Amino acid sequence: MRKIRPWLSAMRLRTLPLSISGIVIGACMAHYNGAFNLVVFIIAILTTVSLQILSNLANDYGDGLRGTDNHNRVGPQRAIQSGKITPDEMFEAIKVNIIIIIFLVLALIYAAFGWNNYLFILLFVALGVLSVYAALHYTMGDSPYGYRALGDVFVFIFFGFISVIGSYLLFTKQLDHLVFLPAVALGLLSVGVLNLNNMRDLESDKSSGKITMAVKLGINKAKQYHYFLIISAMVISTLFAILYYVEPYNLLFFIAFVPLLLHLQAIKKASKASDFDGQLKILALTTFVFSLLLGLGYILY
Repeated sequence: MRKIRPWLSAMRLRTLPLSISGIVIGACMAHYNGAFNLVVFIIAILTTVSLQILSNLANDYGDGLRGTDNHNRVGPQRAIQSGKITPDEMFEAIKVNIIIIIFLVLALIYAAFGWNNYLFILLFVALGVLSVYAALHYTMGDSPYGYRALGDVFVFIFFGFISVIGSYLLFTKQLDHLVFLPAVALGLLSVGVLNLNNMRDLESDKSSGKITMAVKLGINKAKQYHYFLIISAMVISTLFAILYYVEPYNLLFFIAFVPLLLHLQAIKKASKASDFDGQLKILALTTFVFSLLLGLGYILY
């Protein structure tokens, strides 16, 4: 049990609901268009969760080796930082996780397309490779993009476009303008979660040489950037509701605007790292609820 707890902590289970938000939206929109497949949905969820866990382990490993996770950092103590898991053990876990992801990606491709649809097979093999690369190189490697203020771009692309549009493509085997605006809105909210994390860690990241958007902007402009991300997501999703309105259920996701507005008020008052840390779970879970309500709004009738 003493060894299980550090591994569960390293996997950062609280990040997993956010990681599957795009799958939920894509699956619900596919269901709305009569193309839902339960087996594909389950394997897609498992694949996404495995990729998120890989990212979390790699983040722990990369930041741990670089000394970015130190006593100045606020928030849950990382596994390597605590000494409960060694770098070698973490690296072995990363390799095992990659093997699991390879198996899940192949299973997902077969469940969605079989072995005859070569174009889709090549596309999703490439997306799988890119996803593993992105998960590893956020903090690992000679020049990790998370240390060059590029994390926001990658999160927007992978948690927004690839997650929503990619999962929709798995079910329907076609692109559709229906999922574009939800993908943008979810991408913005996901970047908001990352920015919140980076505002919390601003001082420790700066002292460790980790350049994030928050470090580049400074705390005041990082807050303004955060307002832009959250408010833009609300505006874009409202535009989606107007353009694709069918029935009142479509407006369910407006319920999530209440905690989002309260979150913005809390960020305005935030002055120390612990203030931002306290909002991380709130924003991540609200983003998941937003995605769930948006998706359900199109399959309830």
